[in-house]
Amino acid sequence: MMRPNLPELRNLPEPIEFARRIRAHALRMVHAAKASHIGGCLSMAEILAVLYTRILRLDPAEPQSPSRDRFVLSKGHATAIMYATLAECGFFSLAELDTYCRDGSIFTGHVSHAVPGVEVSTGSLGHGLPIAIGMALAARSAGRGARVFCLLSDGECDEGSNWEGILFAPHHKLSNLCVIVDFNKIQSFGSVAEVLNLDPFAEKWKSFGWHVEEIDGHDVAALEKVLSAVPAASGKPTVVIAHTVKGKGVSFMENKLEWHYRSPSDELLAQALAEVGA
Repeated sequence: MMRPNLPELRNLPEPIEFARRIRAHALRMVHAAKASHIGGCLSMAEILAVLYTRILRLDPAEPQSPSRDRFVLSKGHATAIMYATLAECGFFSLAELDTYCRDGSIFTGHVSHAVPGVEVSTGSLGHGLPIAIGMALAARSAGRGARVFCLLSDGECDEGSNWEGILFAPHHKLSNLCVIVDFNKIQSFGSVAEVLNLDPFAEKWKSFGWHVEEIDGHDVAALEKVLSAVPAASGKPTVVIAHTVKGKGVSFMENKLEWHYRSPSDELLAQALAEVGA
C-alpha cells in the first residue's frame, strides 16, 4: 500500500518516557478538575505513546492534511490523557491542559473535535468504530494510503453498534483499519466478566473475519511490532486485543473499580506522581 507523504512525528521521547509524561499530566488534570476516568486513562498510556511516537503519520502544523493517518478515541471519557498526548506532540501548548474541564474551555471532559488533533468528538460509547470504518472506506476510495486506528474500551464492546461494524469491516476488506481494544477488565459498574462476559473474545473477532493479535498492552515493543505491521493481512482489518491494567502505574489505583470515577485528593496526587516518576 502506498504510504502517505507525511512525516512521522519527530523529536519526541521514547515511548516509555512519553507514557510517563502523559500519565503525570493526566493525573494533574483530573485532580485539578475533580474529574473522573483516571483509571481508564492510565491503562492506555503505552498504547497512545507507541501510536504517537512510532506509528501515526501526522503533522501538527497541518492537522487536517488529507493524507494523514486517523486516530479515533472511541472511549472518549478517557480524554485527559488524549489531550496530554496531543500537547506533548505539539498540537497546542502544555499550558492549555490547565483549562481541562473549566467553564468555556474547549478541553471538555469527553474528547472534543474542537481540540487540534482530535478527529471526532466521542463519549457516547459504540460510535467510534462506525465512524472509523467510514474514514477507512473514504481513504481507500481516495487512494491516499492512509490508515485508520480506533481505540475501544472492553466494556464498550457491550454496545451492539460495534458488532455491526465488526461484521461490516471485513465484508468490505478494510485492511487499512486497525482496532485496538484496551482490555483492562473493569468497566464503570463492575468487572467486564460480571457485567457482560465477552469471552471467547478473540475467537469472536476471528469468526467475523478479522486478523487478530493479542498482546500485553503495556509492552511497548510488542505494541510497536503489531501496530507497525498494519495492514497485516490482505483483505482483512486488524484488531489488537491489548491486555492492560486499569490504573496502571499507581499502586493504589491498579485494578480498583473506584478509580473509574474517583478523583485523587492532594495527598493521593502527590503519592501517584511519585509512583509514576513525575
